[in-house]
Amino acid sequence: MPADVKETAHGNSHKRTPGSDDVGTVGTKMEAEVNDEPGDADVVESGPPSTGPQAEAEDKSGDADVADGDSAPEPPSKRRDTERRISVSIRALAVSTLVVALIAATGVMTWLYLGATARFDDQARQGGDITHAEHIAQDYAVNAAIMDYKDLGPWKQNLVKGTTPELSEKLSKAAVAMEQILLPLQWSSTAQPLAAKVRTHQNGVYVVDAFVSVMTKTVQAADNLQSTATYSVTIDSNNAWKISDVGGIASAVGQK
Repeated sequence: MPADVKETAHGNSHKRTPGSDDVGTVGTKMEAEVNDEPGDADVVESGPPSTGPQAEAEDKSGDADVADGDSAPEPPSKRRDTERRISVSIRALAVSTLVVALIAATGVMTWLYLGATARFDDQARQGGDITHAEHIAQDYAVNAAIMDYKDLGPWKQNLVKGTTPELSEKLSKAAVAMEQILLPLQWSSTAQPLAAKVRTHQNGVYVVDAFVSVMTKTVQAADNLQSTATYSVTIDSNNAWKISDVGGIASAVGQK
């Protein structure tokens, strides 16, 4: 056995095998390079947080950041919701104002319509009353102008027809006086209505002028005489449309 091999077997440890020192040196360098990696240093520095004054300062700085976050601008979605609510509120206010205006206009128009309708009704009623008064006066004048000396009874009845008791008494006395004239003259006459017009009306009392065309025949005239008699007839609508006064009856027989 060679001499160098025997020395190794008997434990001469300080005698190195060729190339062994080189391998150890390379391994030591590799471990140093691995331990010197930047990541390891970062891991050591990111250890547990410090609790000293510096940590308190950092906590206060964090609180300040949170406080500043409270006053930060609202997110766009929240601003859009607010703008939408404002837009809807303005639109609702405009619609409400328009509705109120329409209701007010409708009320005014209704009030005007009712007022105009009331005035129209009053005018129509007043026109009807005037027409009714003129019709009463015209009929009375025509009947009062028709006479026949052979039978004056119907004439006397027509003379007091539709009159008040006070006027009826006055006309009955006037008929007796006129009879003294009609009989000797053998008076007979016919009449046709011409026109009737309300002269005045106040508090339901109407004064109507009635015009009648009278055709008269007497013993003194061989031919019929045509004349126009005018009657002034006062009618009280408050007293069942009774005739309260008559003028112009004497003109039907040629007397003033």
